[in-house]
Formats: sequence, structure tokens, C-alpha cells
Amino acid sequence: MTQQLNLKPGKKSIFSDKATANNPMNSVPVVKSRKRLPVWASLLIAGNGMLLLGVSILATHPELTKRLINNPRISPLIAKVWPNAIPPVEPVAPIVPVAVPETARTVLTYDQWLDVLKQEAIAVSLKSPERLTVLLGDSLSLWFPPEQLPSDRSWLNQGMSGETTAAMLKRLNFLDETKPQTILVMAGINDLKSGVSDEDLLTNYRTIVHTLKQKHSDSEVVIQSILPHGGESMTVEERDRLLAVSNEHIFKLNQKLATIAKEEQALFLNLSPLFSDNEGMLRSDLTTDGLHLNPTGYLVWSTALQTFSQSQLRAAEAPQTETPQADSDKPAVAQPQTP
Repeated sequence: MTQQLNLKPGKKSIFSDKATANNPMNSVPVVKSRKRLPVWASLLIAGNGMLLLGVSILATHPELTKRLINNPRISPLIAKVWPNAIPPVEPVAPIVPVAVPETARTVLTYDQWLDVLKQEAIAVSLKSPERLTVLLGDSLSLWFPPEQLPSDRSWLNQGMSGETTAAMLKRLNFLDETKPQTILVMAGINDLKSGVSDEDLLTNYRTIVHTLKQKHSDSEVVIQSILPHGGESMTVEERDRLLAVSNEHIFKLNQKLATIAKEEQALFLNLSPLFSDNEGMLRSDLTTDGLHLNPTGYLVWSTALQTFSQSQLRAAEAPQTETPQADSDKPAVAQPQTP
């Protein structure tokens, strides 16, 4: 029979049974079992905490909230829970040309986006900035960060996601009232992805350059080479279509574009050597998905434009009596070669 426990603080329990008292297990204090929360309750509490944290962050960062709501992957989920949370898109009519937020492309229809480009061209024609340079192209031009464009000139970005040479031909009139010093053209990859023949692509390109030269006789028109793609490493949605077009094929098309530039008295900027790896693929450190460019890729492009501007474009603007620059000082501009 055991004695009662001594409950005074600092005292150990004493048992009268010697066998029991000598048992080392009895030196362990007795701990009452506590009730544990169910797993579902713990998860609910943690989830609510994360939700409150997220709401606090979004409340103090309105720009982050706006980007989140307009994200094409997240906005459908928000719309299911709060149908009126995403405001309707209102017509855009800028007074001065400004960079359209990248989220706008995900909510505007094709016709709305065309109207944005038209209105921006009108605004520029009214302002008549000095040394105006136009980026005329597809999504690669569209997403060119404004802060990375060379600052020695004014810029009008007329890039359109998914643009083909045939579609570009239909909107050249947007530039009729502008007075650009330079027009940089890049298109073709979407033609190739869509199965447009080389003959049609090159015919459209020649017509684009010829039309621009006629309407803007005082402007320098520059054809920029079609960039290579990333091959098997691509993660774009239409990967299989692009893989059907080899980078060797793109290389040969660029040679023909260089010939068109020479015949139409335009300039040709060969960007391919800057963006190609040893196998002729788009460098993995310059792309997000094997087709589109990351910030480093745009920095490379911007540097090429700056070099081209300082050599080829200024040489074209200079009087004919001026001593031409040495070839070693010129940027990578491909000469027409026999395919």
C-alpha cells in the first residue's frame, strides 16, 4: 500500500513500497495529457492567418492588387467568387503616348488593342517629338520595357501580340501623320508558326518596306532579323508548331530579308548572332520560354539598338562628304549572302 503524494513544491513523490520507490521510471514527473486540436481545425487557423496576411499586403500595395486582379490565371477564379470585383474595361484615349501596362494586353480585344495603337500614333503626330523612332512588330516589340529603350530619341511602340506580316500591312496607315526619323520593323515568327509560306512572308515584307519608304521618304527603315527559338527547351503553348520551323530555316530567311533591305534601300540589323548559342538556338539566359525575352534579353537588344543608332543611323543622317566609319566600329549588320 502506498502513501499519499507529497505535493509541496520542490519535493519528489515518496512511495512506501520499496520496490516501487527504487524503480527509476518513477523519477519521471507525471504529466496530464492535453487535448489536441483536430487536424482540420489547425489547417483552418493557419489558412485564416495566411488569408489575413495576404489581405494586409494587398491593402497596403494597391498596384499589386491591381496586377493580381488582372492576372489572366487568377482573374477567372476571382470572377467566380466575386462577379463584380473586376471592373469593366473602358475605352482608352490617351492624350500623350504612354506605355500601356502589360496586363492590358490580357483584357483588350484585338480591335480594342488596334484602337490603342491608333490613338497613340495620333497623339504622337500632334506632339511631333524630335528623333521619333517607331517599333513596328509583334509581341517581342510590344513588351520592350520603355526604360530600356535608348534615351537619345523619342519612341512610339506599335507592337502587337501575335502579329503577322499580312496584319501589319493593314495598319501601316496608323503612321501616316507621324514623322518618324526611324522605323524599326520586326515580324515573321508568327507567320512561320502559322504555316505561311516563305514566298508570302517575303512578299509581305517587301511590300511593308516599300510602302513605308514611299510614305516616309525622309525616314530610315530598318529590318530587324527574325530571332531564333529555343528548340526542344521551349515551353510556349504552340511549341510543336515552332519546332516544325528549324532555326536553320530562320537563318536563311534572314539572309533573304537582308537582300530585300538592300534592294529597297533600307537598313538591316542582324540581331541573331547576339541571341544565338553555339547550336543556333535562342540563348537560354535571354528568354522566358524559348521564344519571348526576359529583362536580360531586352538589355542585349537595347545595347544593339544603341550601337546601331550611333553608327549606322547617324552615318545615314550625316552629309555624304563625311568620312565613313571603319568597318570595325560598326555593329553586327548582316550582308546579303547566297542561300
